[in-house]
Amino acid sequence: MLKDNGIQKVKLFDADPDILNALKKSGIQVMVGIPNDMLYTLANSMQAAEKWVSKNVSAHVSVDIRYVAVGNEPFLSTYNGTFEATTLPALQNIQLALVKAGLGNQVKVTCPLNADVYQSAQVPSDGDFRQDIHDLMVQIVKFLSQNNAPFTVNIYPFISLYSDPNFPVDYAFFNGFQSPISDNGRIYDNVFDANHDTLVWALQKNGFGNMPIIVGEVGWPTDGDRNANLQYAQRFNQGFMSRYIAGKGTPMRPGPMDAYLFSLIDEDFKSIQPGNFERHWGLFYYDGQPKYQLSIGSRANGLVAATGVAYLPKKWCILKTSANLNSDQVAPSVSYACQNADCTSLGYQTSCGGLDIRGNISYAFNSYFQVNDQIDSACKFPGLSVVTDKDPSTGDCKFKIMIQTDSAGLHGNGRIWSLRIVLFVLLFFTLM
Repeated sequence: MLKDNGIQKVKLFDADPDILNALKKSGIQVMVGIPNDMLYTLANSMQAAEKWVSKNVSAHVSVDIRYVAVGNEPFLSTYNGTFEATTLPALQNIQLALVKAGLGNQVKVTCPLNADVYQSAQVPSDGDFRQDIHDLMVQIVKFLSQNNAPFTVNIYPFISLYSDPNFPVDYAFFNGFQSPISDNGRIYDNVFDANHDTLVWALQKNGFGNMPIIVGEVGWPTDGDRNANLQYAQRFNQGFMSRYIAGKGTPMRPGPMDAYLFSLIDEDFKSIQPGNFERHWGLFYYDGQPKYQLSIGSRANGLVAATGVAYLPKKWCILKTSANLNSDQVAPSVSYACQNADCTSLGYQTSCGGLDIRGNISYAFNSYFQVNDQIDSACKFPGLSVVTDKDPSTGDCKFKIMIQTDSAGLHGNGRIWSLRIVLFVLLFFTLM
């Protein structure tokens, strides 16, 4: 699937051996990741760092690993400083472990950071690192520079729109905002460029104006919020890809850029603390079918669907026609189903937001039924549920049918984890 779509680089959030084994001799360049919960151990134990490198990098000689991402957005304001004392030491220890393993020249460390590590009062040229972590950021940037490593940043124009009801919608896209910002003669007609160049100015002000930048994540979700839909996602991602293919950068960095498009496939068990949209960033649905047409490089005809995917039988778990909505079993049953499956498509102005109460209950029941491989006991909500062979999907609201685990080429517990091989992947498209 990756190669069929011309994907030449991927970024992972961990170093799962199944994923890495699948990438052996594929010709695909890889960035492996270290989760934030490992930073403390790696920061305080050189032995742990050496063991991690041995197990997750050195052991995979047939995988073209180019980067190790140490942590993921560890300085988010919501973490309240949890990882501030451990991120740099972990970076240093992993770097030293790579050098000891003879990999220091071919594998570089980096640390994907959220765009909130820098800020600007008005225009990009006002940019500097966030005051509370300014000194730490300068230390990290200096360390990266000394080791010829890039600065990796995640930029999400969608979040700007999601967080501010007064944010101008067109400024989130690349279609020529009618009220552009002028910054010393540089024109910004989209928030991505402005955000990116705020970082460029922050680096420049602190003596690192030439540091290479990788955009570690950029994309647009398709569900879970009124601004997360197929039309906006196609508009943003195609706008971004068209610029990328043309080698167009930003006003401060006008040349080609490195960027990973987030993400390959939806993640039905991702935390929704930031918002219900978090489970819907994929270019493809859970079964590997493209959500919309996207021209990437020489693939002018759009995305290529996964092949060899087989589905479970065409049956769904729904609310009985005779079910009493006033039953005291309804609320706990729906709550249980949604806690153990994905119901984020049921929100206001989402793909299934138009369902009535019976439809909402059926959607919740079916989500639980499918994620448990349609086993009989997964459609036994007391006095409420029944299995049907009639598709309850309506309009844009699709009631899923789970795929067969073996059709994903993996073995597992039958849940959506069967697609783990391509689940936590960010895409990097290169010109063909």
